[in-house]
Amino acid sequence: MKIVIVDDDMLVAGALKTILEAGEDVTVVGAGQDGSEAFALYRKHLPDVLLMDIRMQHVSGLDAAKQIVEEYPEAKILLLTTFADDEYIVKALKYGVKGYLLKQDYQSILPAIRAVCTGQTVFGTEIVSKIPQLLQEKKTFDWGAYEISPKELKVISLVAEGLSNKEIAGELFLSEGTVRNYISNILEKMGLRDRTQLAVYYLKAIR
Repeated sequence: MKIVIVDDDMLVAGALKTILEAGEDVTVVGAGQDGSEAFALYRKHLPDVLLMDIRMQHVSGLDAAKQIVEEYPEAKILLLTTFADDEYIVKALKYGVKGYLLKQDYQSILPAIRAVCTGQTVFGTEIVSKIPQLLQEKKTFDWGAYEISPKELKVISLVAEGLSNKEIAGELFLSEGTVRNYISNILEKMGLRDRTQLAVYYLKAIR
């Protein structure tokens, strides 16, 4: 198996190389210190597995993983971190990485590499215990996808409360004309017909 290691701590990278090359079927063909190097190393070596830290300077392992999987959907990436952070886990699942392990669980790294190489998805015990809860949690509606600003979101919330333009203007210290412009722009951005649709949309989004 050809493995590329990316970790900004050279001592950790060296220890990982030693652990992996203890397996007779493993060869470390490249090493980097930053997510920006990960893409170049992956493209150069096309490794069987990319073993990569998450928290690195400049470009994180998660960002690098997203970029690599977008260009190489078949990429097998195993992320290592010292943090069982919920946000990291959700992003790792979303980006399609094949494994997520805590560095402390070093004895599982080589078996995980072999499992990922055969097409399995591997998450450490502590990570696995979190996944069902994370998948059941309500997702926050992405207003940013519609380019809705914080001020516009406040206007939307007041519309949903049933306030008139005049009342919203008083609440936000704006003119009625400005409020009308806000609402017109919001409706256009979201492809909605009127205030009623906007209010319904908002209330569904926050449930």
